Amino acid sequence: MFEKYFNNRFLIIYLLPFILGSLTVLSFHPFNFTIINLIIFPLFFYLIFFINKKSKSVYRKKPLQKNLFIFGLFFGFGFYLSGISWITNSLTFDDNFKVLIPFAFVLIPLFLSLFIAFPVLLIGPHLNFNFPSLLIFSGTLAFSDYLRANILSGFPWNLWAYSSVWLNEIIQVVNLIGLYSYNLILITIFTLPVIIFFRISTTKKIVNLILGSFVILSLFIFGNYETNKNLKNLGEVNDKIFVKIISPNFDLKYGLTEEEIEERLKKLIRYSNPSKDKKTLFIWPEGVFSGYSYEDVFIFNEMILKNFSKKHTIIFGINQLDPKSGKFYNSMLAVDNNFKVIQNYNKRKLVPFGEFLPFENFLNNFGFKKITEGHGSFLRGKKNNNIFIDNINFLPLICYEIIFTDLIKKSKIETNLIINISEDGWFGNTIGPDQHFAKSIFRAIESNTFLLRSANKGTSAIIDNKGKIVKRLNRNEAGRIEFDVPLIKSKKVKNDLIFFVLLITYLLIYLIYKKKNAK
Repeated sequence: MFEKYFNNRFLIIYLLPFILGSLTVLSFHPFNFTIINLIIFPLFFYLIFFINKKSKSVYRKKPLQKNLFIFGLFFGFGFYLSGISWITNSLTFDDNFKVLIPFAFVLIPLFLSLFIAFPVLLIGPHLNFNFPSLLIFSGTLAFSDYLRANILSGFPWNLWAYSSVWLNEIIQVVNLIGLYSYNLILITIFTLPVIIFFRISTTKKIVNLILGSFVILSLFIFGNYETNKNLKNLGEVNDKIFVKIISPNFDLKYGLTEEEIEERLKKLIRYSNPSKDKKTLFIWPEGVFSGYSYEDVFIFNEMILKNFSKKHTIIFGINQLDPKSGKFYNSMLAVDNNFKVIQNYNKRKLVPFGEFLPFENFLNNFGFKKITEGHGSFLRGKKNNNIFIDNINFLPLICYEIIFTDLIKKSKIETNLIINISEDGWFGNTIGPDQHFAKSIFRAIESNTFLLRSANKGTSAIIDNKGKIVKRLNRNEAGRIEFDVPLIKSKKVKNDLIFFVLLITYLLIYLIYKKKNAK
């Protein structure tokens, strides 16, 4: 009865992988249905083996390599289409870009699908129903994720590791072994149930599943120990800073008038509710002065001086003019109560098309510009600089810089806080802002440092050094949260050595097995 379906090339090569890839979105925040990956990955593995077999008989009119590539491409297309299609929402704010929505909706996921299609093409012909094949399958997918995160400026969005963001105890190991090592281990665990198809005894299948469960239990025990120990350690930290995080929930709007900017500033001051005798660090989000530069809004310095005291410091995002080039940076500023800049940070990881236009000179001829307000691309920040305020030594991250684990690894060893500001209004009521926030939890764990996040129309939160949310403001919620934040010196994995050791180990096991089996 089912044979005609299994022999249907369109169903197996195109439709089924697309459905499986699309369903993976349910494993990520805000759905957090992680268990679905324990079904999807074994089926993904099994179908690759099945295609190998059928390409020698039923599908023989089409080359095996073509079948594998298309299969991987459509799995990847479903994965990225369901996971990042929210990106196109940012094109709805400018009529000039609306024509690009269908292209962005299809072409971006299709391009990223190559990071799955090529690995499937590479390993597909070599997979069999044995444990070494499981390892080489997991290792290849994990290495592809690593490449995606690091080439062409990188886009490490929705690595499989992020599908476990709600399992706080289990993800504590990230601080010990790094994100990519954890991603590799998690892919291996997700794929492990495929052993039910292996031609081994039932006893061996049960033993392997028990060993996999033991790995998960070990991660939980380690994480539980770390989080409980941390509760005691936090009570002994005397170095703290009182912080107020503001989420104004401003509408994303182009062409604000000077009066509208003034009204926004009044709301920010009201939400901040400064107490002149209380030493406080105020954090406002990115984009509150949309389209204006620091030089433009300095005219309101009297309002700041009137409401804030010398005991106050304000962190916020704004455009900042580079006098040499006449272009602007997307910057995070720390200002005093005179609204004068104490220190600043210029964003290093710019969003393609959002903050800079690739092939700008060519595309400008067709009327294209970056999506954000203004015509010229932002300048890229060059310095990996922290901002120092008294006893605070914090790593500044603007918007989607929070998704890059390498910025954590490269941060200064004296870092004792991370501050992330963001404008999530670009993505409306899609799942984009939820996924964006989930990455913050991993950055806090990786660095073993408190992370403070202020996001307009996104989730603002105080996240402790073990990734637990101390306080939060939900999406589209206006207000403030405040807390005495402990300043904990960063303790993190500095490189990806563990990841590559694991990869090489996986490869050696596969090669040794293959050589032994050939004999």
